[in-house]
Amino acid sequence: MFKIYKPGEGYWTRTLTWIGAGTLVLSGILYLWGQLENIATNTVYWQGGMALATVIIFGSFLFWIMNKPNVAEFMIATEAEMKKVNWPSRHEIVGSTVVVIAGTLLMAGLLFVINLAFGAFFRWELIGVLK
Repeated sequence: MFKIYKPGEGYWTRTLTWIGAGTLVLSGILYLWGQLENIATNTVYWQGGMALATVIIFGSFLFWIMNKPNVAEFMIATEAEMKKVNWPSRHEIVGSTVVVIAGTLLMAGLLFVINLAFGAFFRWELIGVLK
């Protein structure tokens, strides 16, 4: 019943999917934990029980979904395609980052100047919109 479909293939894709799904489940558990504080008696027991039940239910569901042949094959194929990607070098990434930051600062400065100009225009006594 708890057999991994094609173990060893698509390891990183499956692992990162588990981490992402686990993060969502843990966020839901924290939300439930806070909502269950309104129960008057045995609050910690209710909170712990709901957290444990949520982990068991969603963990089983995720294991079942991620080991279905079509889902597992998709993850294996995704990892194979990611190995074919031509990743940029560190030099290219640094250069692109500098261009993006400089462009953002330039655009922010330009919009700041335009904002000052519009503010002065609307405060002008002939227009008088802003007083």
